[in-house]
Amino acid sequence: MHMDNRPDSGRASTDEPGTRSSRRSPRTRSVLLATGLAAVVISPLAVARTGDALREGKRNGTTSVETEIVGNIRSTTALKGGYVTRQSNLSPDGGGAVYGCRSQAGGSAAKPLPQNPCLRANNLSKGLAFEFNAANGDVAGLFTVGAGGDSKKPFMTNATGVATGLNSDELDNLDASEIIAAARAKANLDADKVDGADASDLKLRWALVDENGNISEQSGGFTIVSKPGINGQPASNPNIYISAGSSLVGKGLSVSTAIQNRIDRTGDGTPDAAFNGDTAIGRCNSAAIACAPAGTENDATLVVRSLVDNGDVASTTRRFYVEVSE
Repeated sequence: MHMDNRPDSGRASTDEPGTRSSRRSPRTRSVLLATGLAAVVISPLAVARTGDALREGKRNGTTSVETEIVGNIRSTTALKGGYVTRQSNLSPDGGGAVYGCRSQAGGSAAKPLPQNPCLRANNLSKGLAFEFNAANGDVAGLFTVGAGGDSKKPFMTNATGVATGLNSDELDNLDASEIIAAARAKANLDADKVDGADASDLKLRWALVDENGNISEQSGGFTIVSKPGINGQPASNPNIYISAGSSLVGKGLSVSTAIQNRIDRTGDGTPDAAFNGDTAIGRCNSAAIACAPAGTENDATLVVRSLVDNGDVASTTRRFYVEVSE
């Protein structure tokens, strides 16, 4: 038989019938202490709830209200400071932040319910709402919209001013010359063409001929065919015959006196200033003009007379500009 040798083993309880003992056994106190310690250890591992601290390196719980981070920090010229939060990734291939959402079309202005964008920068004053800076790259950023294509738009704006520094090479897949051509085709105006050519086909060629009948400057393609004293042309014929290098049929011809105040033609050491003259031009081998010097009676040669007085063949030759509109 087992005997209980504790001092109180034979002592009857002094508690009133139906009541709990006012003393707790050592076993009961140990259970309560262990339970409290477990609660302290387990609580930080529980799923985060509204009002809990954000946990680094872990996914925090889903909230149903906004989490606000509000500061009052002035700007600074220092490398850091001036922003309420700063996110930076020191990895050579990692990003700084990702913002994801599941908003529908329409943006924050959608009706009847706003469809807020995944990211919104709202400046309530007069400054910039955003800045993007690519310190060393060749491309600042990328906009992708679905699979792309003409039905997709990279962005929209209500501002109609010129974007400083923005260079656009094409509009609706057309460059400037194609836009002009399309506008002319739609307008179908007679004034769009001259002799069947539109503005993109029209060209102006020119040459400057001096007092001696030599070309001193030109846009290209002109050569002297005949002048007084060469090609068998008598000195009494003051005309200058010039080849344009191509047919002049249907082309516009013009000539004008080129003034000068620095050339000494008489050899007396004093410039012989010339500010006026008499000029005339025409195409050889035409219904109105027959040209006599060899190699001049053809559609590519023009004849010019530029004297002080074209009615007096003995008068002084004047410098002149000749122009051909093609």
